[in-house]
Amino acid sequence: MPKNKSNHTHCAFCGRSENEVPMMLTGLDAAICSDCATQAHSVVQSELERHSTHTNTQHSAPRRKGNSLPRPQEIKAFLDQYVIGQDDAKRTLSVAVYNHYKRLRHKEQAGMSNDGDEVELEKSNIIMLGPTGTGKTLLVRTIARLLDVPFTIVDATVFTEAGYVGEDVESILSRLLQVCDYNEAQAQRGIVFIDEIDKIARKQDNPSLTREVGGEGVQQSLLKLLEGSVVNVPPKGGRKHPDQEYVHLDTREILFICGGAFEGIERRIARRFGSRTVGYNSVRNTARVTDETDFLRYVEARDLRAFGLIPELVGRLPVITALRPLDKEALRKILLEPKNSIVKQYTRLLAMDGVKLVFEDDALDFIVEQSIAYKLGARGLRSITERIMNEAMFDAPDPTKGITELRVTADYCREQVAKYAPPV
Repeated sequence: MPKNKSNHTHCAFCGRSENEVPMMLTGLDAAICSDCATQAHSVVQSELERHSTHTNTQHSAPRRKGNSLPRPQEIKAFLDQYVIGQDDAKRTLSVAVYNHYKRLRHKEQAGMSNDGDEVELEKSNIIMLGPTGTGKTLLVRTIARLLDVPFTIVDATVFTEAGYVGEDVESILSRLLQVCDYNEAQAQRGIVFIDEIDKIARKQDNPSLTREVGGEGVQQSLLKLLEGSVVNVPPKGGRKHPDQEYVHLDTREILFICGGAFEGIERRIARRFGSRTVGYNSVRNTARVTDETDFLRYVEARDLRAFGLIPELVGRLPVITALRPLDKEALRKILLEPKNSIVKQYTRLLAMDGVKLVFEDDALDFIVEQSIAYKLGARGLRSITERIMNEAMFDAPDPTKGITELRVTADYCREQVAKYAPPV
């Protein structure tokens, strides 16, 4: 079994010693800690459940012949089942993800061929812009579930430049390794979603003469990950230490998708359109862009640079797509239509207690109007519905209440929401 100079047994999976874990299970030539054993049991159970239910087409990805790669139309059709609207973003993501994994498959089929005429296909990382609650994370998570590849979400705001308190950017890959149980081959085919990328934008247009804790320095550190190189990854995450053993991970095959609200970038795009104030073209451009929310559709790399992303980082994110704010009609559909819609979830929860739940149309309109007022997008729908349903979910399991049916009306919604309002 693996031991170090101090004669401490180490886990063959995570590398921690017996002094760092609750329990160490030893075998003839290897050992595994209780944490890794528990995680392995969870992975096995979920895999068995997935295989036992994969024929249920209502809740699983569409079955494909062999190990074929879904075409862009199939990817978008699968996204349509879970995400309402955002057709432009769906199309862009579907094509980009399809091309990325088609490139990996081509590379595997080509093997180690050194044909001089072989065209080297480079990966194209993606950046998504859009207000909070428009579905950026949901889109990426749904694609990863369809393709059955390792997927992790990280927040760019936790990373700091080397030498400051915080996390190194390499810990992004530590989380990806943890998701796939430290299988390096699987990790190198995964998807990483870096959220809040706009929060590490440079605060000024001119380069800073001093070091920034979480701004341009973090952008510089991200370059080698996005472009593709062999990175020394601390297996436990966190900061790097000289005496730590690293996992060497190649990021050339990892697809990085960055997302952010980029609040205020519409004004920069509008100024770019407004600069054409002379001649016939100025009238035509003014007529074409009549709504401020339409400006995100015309975002370009130069707008990201003006916002504060360094040119090197923008160049490594060639696929740019924007998600538009959700209107009243889209928010109402989100409540009702997706397979895992909010109304369906609460209906199922109350049905488990023998209670029939019905939402009246005016109640749905009230929830949508409240979400628009709070400017929280789809996330606001969940929080508002949770407040409205809290009392009913508390009373429903009680057999003494005798509740068999609950009809949610607009008046009931106002009554429940008013309980959380501050006194006037």
